[in-house]
Amino acid sequence: MDSSSESPGALAARCTGRAVTGERRLSRTLAEVTLDGGGTVIVKRGEGDRAAWAEAAGLRWLAEAGAVRVPAVHGRNARRLVMDRVATGPPGTGAAERFGRDLAALHASGARAFGAPPPGGPEDAYIGLAPMRNVTGPDWPRWYAEHRVLPYLRRAVDEGTLSAAEATVIERVCERLPELAGPAEPPARLHGDLWNGNVLWGADGHVWLIDPAAHGGHRETDLAMLGLFGCPHLDRVLAAYQEATPLAAGWRDRIGLHQLFPLLVHVVLFGRGYADQALAAAGAALA
Repeated sequence: MDSSSESPGALAARCTGRAVTGERRLSRTLAEVTLDGGGTVIVKRGEGDRAAWAEAAGLRWLAEAGAVRVPAVHGRNARRLVMDRVATGPPGTGAAERFGRDLAALHASGARAFGAPPPGGPEDAYIGLAPMRNVTGPDWPRWYAEHRVLPYLRRAVDEGTLSAAEATVIERVCERLPELAGPAEPPARLHGDLWNGNVLWGADGHVWLIDPAAHGGHRETDLAMLGLFGCPHLDRVLAAYQEATPLAAGWRDRIGLHQLFPLLVHVVLFGRGYADQALAAAGAALA
């Protein structure tokens, strides 16, 4: 890879093989680059040493399933990723229903193991700004406790964001995961960070997914995360998903269980404000 010091425009030109006619900074981490002859790409700077690598591998793995729409990846260097810009429009019920069916197909395309990283991707990846290890495990309950819930719980306690007494309710969830997890399922191909901010309603009438933390996991985790911070037409998304690939009985009762991971990530990244939500999710999982 070329040096990470090259500009967004220079990287876009190298990765696309086209001259650059314009460059506009969108945020601290994003730039929009216009290419000669038309077309626009986004150049995104990752927050960690492996962020661009992990995101590129994740987007390509999701694309390989031929199910959901994701931006095409043109290339990267050590810190930045070049991908197509998605033109957005208003959320629609038709797009929501298509998204539900597409997400079911993505999950059904599978992964080699729980915790498996995308092919060619790093084990040490990210979810948002937080480090996330993609280490495989033989079954979902033990893997989810050991590699998703407990690392963030321990960090929250060590940093004083959660008290040791508060942590006991989440530890009880982990102890009871084999009985709380529902019927065993094969590893699904997950987006992994499927909150509403990573769901783009395209001008073409389809939903596009960005910023994955892709790995092999339980399909209910993606669905639980969709509902965590709200998603337009979520009822239509879920109904279409259910028609395509029905969920196991009791899945609604397991939403809190699957939301524990992203909520603890938010506790670690953003502090005490998310602690009560994490504790409530743990309580709901045990109820």
